Amino acid sequence: MVTEVAHLHIRENESPSFERAFYLAKQIISRMPGYIEHELLKCIEEENKYVLIVRWKKLEDHTYGFRQSAEYNEWKKLLHHFYEPFPVVEHYRKLN
Repeated sequence: MVTEVAHLHIRENESPSFERAFYLAKQIISRMPGYIEHELLKCIEEENKYVLIVRWKKLEDHTYGFRQSAEYNEWKKLLHHFYEPFPVVEHYRKLN
C-alpha cells in the first residue's frame, strides 16, 4: 500500500467552494483502479489549509493509472484552480 499526501493551500475566501467541488471530485477518485480510501483534513488554525491523504494499492495506481486518465482531467477541472500555490504531492509507504 502507498499513501499519497498533499498539503493544499486554497485561495482566500474559496474554502466553501473548494469543499463543494471536492465532494464531486471524491466520487471520481474513489472509482479508480487501485484506490483504497482517502481523507480530507481541514486545518484548525488556518482556514484555507487542508491535507489530502489517499491510499493506493501501489504507486503506479496513482502516478499512471489516475494521473494519466481521462478522469484526472475532470479532477483537475474541478479542483486545480483553487490551489495557491500548487500542492506538492508526496508518496509514503509504511515501514514494518
